[in-house]
Amino acid sequence: MNEILLLKLGEIILKGLNRRSFEQKLVGNVRRRLLGLGNFRVTCMQSTIYVEPQDETADMEAAFVAVQDIFGIVKISRAASCEKDRDAIVRLASEYLRDDLLRAKSFKVESKRSDKHFPMTSIQLSQYVGGELAERFPNCEVDVHHPELVVNIEVRDIAAYVHAAPVDGAGGMPVGSNGIAVSLLSGGIDSPVSTYMIARRGVRLIPVHFFSFPYTSQAAKEKVIELGRILTSYCGGMTLEVVPFTHIQEEIRDKCPEEYFTLIMRRFMMRIAERIALYNGGKAIVTGENLGQVASQTMEAMASTQAVISLPVLQPLVGMDKEEIVRMARKIGTFDTSILPYEDCCTVFTPRHPKTHPKLREVEQAESVLAVDALVDEAFENREQIRL
Repeated sequence: MNEILLLKLGEIILKGLNRRSFEQKLVGNVRRRLLGLGNFRVTCMQSTIYVEPQDETADMEAAFVAVQDIFGIVKISRAASCEKDRDAIVRLASEYLRDDLLRAKSFKVESKRSDKHFPMTSIQLSQYVGGELAERFPNCEVDVHHPELVVNIEVRDIAAYVHAAPVDGAGGMPVGSNGIAVSLLSGGIDSPVSTYMIARRGVRLIPVHFFSFPYTSQAAKEKVIELGRILTSYCGGMTLEVVPFTHIQEEIRDKCPEEYFTLIMRRFMMRIAERIALYNGGKAIVTGENLGQVASQTMEAMASTQAVISLPVLQPLVGMDKEEIVRMARKIGTFDTSILPYEDCCTVFTPRHPKTHPKLREVEQAESVLAVDALVDEAFENREQIRL
């Protein structure tokens, strides 16, 4: 029996003349995800990616799990193939879905015929296969309205395929199809979720973490590295840029008014993130900011931090509430790591009474005592790169 994975494309199918480039990007992502899982042939036809094992080294169980996290795919089916003959299809369905048909109390057959040369219509094929299966499995009655089991048949150009219910894919767009951006990655709950959400729109991401040793520990850094590793399941391989931030924060503490500490710190983060983005061909900066969640996330505060850069800032969480963000963090597997009790640089030198509605000219005046360009240069040149 020839088992195969059928990966159904999502919104790529709505693309026009450039659709092929999106399909090629997605095929490449699937091939990379299957590396180390055996020998597979990956092809794309008729809005479906076919993943075919080529020999006994191919681990179908692991492949089925791995492709569920690939952006650009909406449905995934484990299927078996046969020649395009109605009786061959009946035999295949009887064998491949035997256990399902024995367990179920009711079923129906749904057929799709993309090969219009096949001599039966979709309805005729469903009726024929359904009648034959009903005779072979009398325990399982036909119910076209509320079946316990749906037997899916697809007659395509190369072969006919039989499968049961598909599982949901990750949706979105293929990573790499919508350019490159830098994502600010702290050790908290929000930033891994925002990274995931922008990657889901097809953006290849460069995570940036600001590290303030000895005020933040090596364990805190390892926590962020682990978050990055978890995200690679969705984002693909990434290079984490760890930026030394201690000197900048000490300069802010020593020379600036306390109520502006956080705002000035975030302005430095944005400058350095933009520098890294431009160096790598990035077109935007991604943050986990959420309107009104903390003092630095009022509209005035966000405007003052973004005023120092020219690249657009993408804020996918800006209108979500905390419960929604936590649910998403649990779903993608980052929550348990995010809540480990290690500090990050945003908790260093936190002002007792932070400015929540700052005027830009006041922030600029408070910051003017610092050697901004030199501090940014120093942090950029001394950053550490960690391949995930």
